[in-house]
Amino acid sequence: MEQTSEANILLIEDDVELSVLMKEYFEHNNFHLEVVEDGKRGLAKALDGPHDLILLDVMLPGINGFELLQLLRRRRAVPVIMLTARTAQADRIAGLDAGADDYLPKPFAPDELLARIRAVLRRTKLTNTMKLDIVEAGPVRMNAGTREVWVGGKALELTGLEFDILEFLLRQSGQVVSRDHLMAVLYQREANPFERSLDVHISHLRKKLDEYRDMIRTIRGSGYMFCVPEGVSD
Repeated sequence: MEQTSEANILLIEDDVELSVLMKEYFEHNNFHLEVVEDGKRGLAKALDGPHDLILLDVMLPGINGFELLQLLRRRRAVPVIMLTARTAQADRIAGLDAGADDYLPKPFAPDELLARIRAVLRRTKLTNTMKLDIVEAGPVRMNAGTREVWVGGKALELTGLEFDILEFLLRQSGQVVSRDHLMAVLYQREANPFERSLDVHISHLRKKLDEYRDMIRTIRGSGYMFCVPEGVSD
């Protein structure tokens, strides 16, 4: 009897030797890995393919990884982990700005990449199988089943990770949630004091909340809290 793959992954990477090694490694670990070697074909596959997760290199012919991700996010919320040889923090933040769920600098250990993939997939599966219910706090209304959000009656477009952060904070409304707790829930790993990924996603979320941005408060030395000020309602 043929064994079912744990997940269907798209790798957009122009390093042929690395792609071959990754394909062998992932198939050995029961993942199906499809490889595309340029940005334009990679975008087409990412938009149309039934992939559970996308591994995206930054330096690609045709369309670079940042541009590809920005275009992808207009149509799909599929989880994306960026792979980059650039170690500058600004480049990593650029990937998060474009909508990446996580990033990993090259060279990387295959076991670490596999662990990050499984962490993102667990989080995605958990949120996708949650009971369909409505979560409300002040002007924010969320359907956890359909993953829709309204603020002041207007629909809000969020990435998958932004939705998960907002949902977690909403469900803990009025309570302080530590960075370590958020990182553990979202990434299944501890927060690194030098890592900016969570801060970047929180910043994006606040911008999208616009006039209600102050409802996500930073509690210095502790974490974050969703708090609806008196007199604010939908």
